[in-house]
Amino acid sequence: MASDQSFPASPVTRLPLALALSGLAGCADAIGFLEFSQLFMSFMSGNTTRCGVATAHGDWESAMRVTFVIALFCFGAFLGTLIAAWARSWRLPVLLSLQALLLGIGLVMPPGTHAVPVQAYPIVLALGMQNATLQDEAGRSLALTYVTGAVVRFGTGLANLILHRPAASFWIQAPLWGALSTGAVVGGALQIRFGEGAFLVPAGLAAVLAGGVTILTLLRPGSPLVAGTAPAPDAPADSRLVSVVGTAT
Repeated sequence: MASDQSFPASPVTRLPLALALSGLAGCADAIGFLEFSQLFMSFMSGNTTRCGVATAHGDWESAMRVTFVIALFCFGAFLGTLIAAWARSWRLPVLLSLQALLLGIGLVMPPGTHAVPVQAYPIVLALGMQNATLQDEAGRSLALTYVTGAVVRFGTGLANLILHRPAASFWIQAPLWGALSTGAVVGGALQIRFGEGAFLVPAGLAAVLAGGVTILTLLRPGSPLVAGTAPAPDAPADSRLVSVVGTAT
């Protein structure tokens, strides 16, 4: 098995895609946080804390509201990983197209109620799926929708600069944080100006990315730009490959 297990294999596309998707997640999260009474779309650590506080106060409606969102986000990661294994070299076009579709569905869904914000559910599902889209050189999912993993890996990478050398993915961690933060600023500003219609921006960005990788996959099938040698995201290194780099055309 090749030592590079990333997806896609080439940093020429992997790094820009990671930054664009992280910015998309930050934008959608900020819009959802403001639109759905401080309910996070992608930051499940924050939702978990909110669930704990609600439970401590006996606010069962709020606790169940947040718990369902956490479960849905987890299901998105589960579903995205299965789809990645099924789609193989078409993993990027399929996953990004589904994310664009789900974000678009969120725009036209009925708003629901405070306890059951159904409009948020397709967005949460899309962002959960997003975490199965890209992998670093070690086959680990890139932390695209939350900053804790990026901050931790950046901190440990700084230590490894002194002790030995950092992992190859160390260098993208700070830019990922910056992209997510920038996306959150943009999302907050858009929500203030356009309300729920602001979700059109992350949906549109997902559609543009999906279109771009679809064209690239058609023009360069098997190219490291859109494929890689990788097991399922976060699977053991000796797991069955879900995509193999072919000869670029």
